Formats: sequence, structure tokens, C-alpha cells
Amino acid sequence: MGEFVRLEVEDGVGTIRIDRPKMNALNVQVQEEIRACAAEAAERNDVRAVIVYGGERVFAAGADVKEMAEMSYTDMVARSGGLQSAFTAVAKIPKPVVAAVTGYALGGGCELAMCADVRIAGEGATLGQPEILLGVIPGAGGTQRLARLVGPAKAKDIIFTGRFVKADEALRIGLVDQVVADDQVYAAARTWARQFSAAASFALRAAKESVDRGLETDLETGLEIERVQFAALFATEDRTTGMRSFVDNGPGKAEFQGR
Repeated sequence: MGEFVRLEVEDGVGTIRIDRPKMNALNVQVQEEIRACAAEAAERNDVRAVIVYGGERVFAAGADVKEMAEMSYTDMVARSGGLQSAFTAVAKIPKPVVAAVTGYALGGGCELAMCADVRIAGEGATLGQPEILLGVIPGAGGTQRLARLVGPAKAKDIIFTGRFVKADEALRIGLVDQVVADDQVYAAARTWARQFSAAASFALRAAKESVDRGLETDLETGLEIERVQFAALFATEDRTTGMRSFVDNGPGKAEFQGR
């Protein structure tokens, strides 16, 4: 457990909780603590799904600008890879991941939210990539993940202008997937995550990897990725359990063991 980021586990759901008052600024220490929590969530068998959460007030208002302002070109050359890979560690958790977005998710906060598979935002949430207003561009995946989520034209508009995106627009363009009352964000994220507590974990892992890796390549290669993952699941106990249960009892009644 880090000073500002911790992994809380209950009923098969792991919550990566960022708690650095007042605005959860994502300095180097927080980035590395996020990486550590993501690695722990990925490894623990009692974690079947993950929530990324910054608390009731704010998800993460962005990188620690005071820290970055003191960094030179060579400093950032040395750090930029670690910045990206810390966030990518969340994207690569081989389990369903949902970002519970309250308040501001700006700059690095928006980039972190986009590392999740699904984003649930409060009605008062505000997202955006305002780095251009600081004379830089998004550096933790914003130019790439945003374009993949909302398309290049909308991504360029948001990045070029640095403007803020309210929850209703974010839902309309696909930047978030659900909008709920501000005080229901974590509960909604937990409801989404808990549906996987007894799911076939290796099948979920294969599905996530197939989609994510397939998006990075051409259709033919993506289909081959899917084929290999599909065939590999026939080596799991859960596949045997699921198919036998379907034949004997119908769909949706299998009790999986994650093996």
C-alpha cells in the first residue's frame, strides 16, 4: 500500500483508490503507486474486476504541474516512458476495469480514465486534455486513446483547444459509457464490476486481450489473435464446466472456479 494510492479488495472487486488531497495531482510518486496497485490487482486471484476511483470529490485533476515545471528536457526524456507505462499498467490489467469518474478528470486524470475498459461518470464530471494550454501535448496516452475512443476529429478538437468536456457531451461522443448522479458513481461502478465476481476469469482475460490487441492491427491479424485465444480456452476447467452446465441445465448457471 502506497502513501497516496491503495488497493482495497472486497467481494472479488479491487478498488485502486487515489487519495492525494486536494485534487489527486498525479506526480511521479502517485504514478508509481498506481503501477504497483495495478500489478497487485493483476496478480491477485481474489480480484476478478477492478475499479479506479479518486473519491467522491475528484477523480484526478491532472499531472502535478509544479513538479513538471522544474523538469528539463533530459529529465522528461528519462521520465516519459515511465509515465506512459505506469498508466498502461492499468490498461493491461487482464480483468475488467471500470473508471468511476467524479469531479475533474483532466490531463493525466482523463488519460488514466481512458485506460479503463468502461467509464462511469457523475453528472457533474468534467473531462478534458488541456495540456495545449501549458504549451505541451498529452503525454500519457491522450493523443492515442482519445482518438481511438471518440475518433480523430473529435479528439483533435478536444486536444487542440484544451477545452473541458462535460459529462453529457462525454457520453454523447463515447468518452464515457454511463452517466449517473454524482453520489451514485462508485455504487454504479461497483455494480458493474461485481457481475464478474464469479465469471470465467480466463475467458474474460482472453476476450479483453483479443479486443485490445486486435484494435492495434489489421483485421486478418486480429482474427488470428481471436482464433488462438478461443482455442486456448479449451484447455481450461471453466470451459468444460461451462459447456457441461449449458448442456445439462441451460445457459447462465455454471459455477466457475477460475481455472
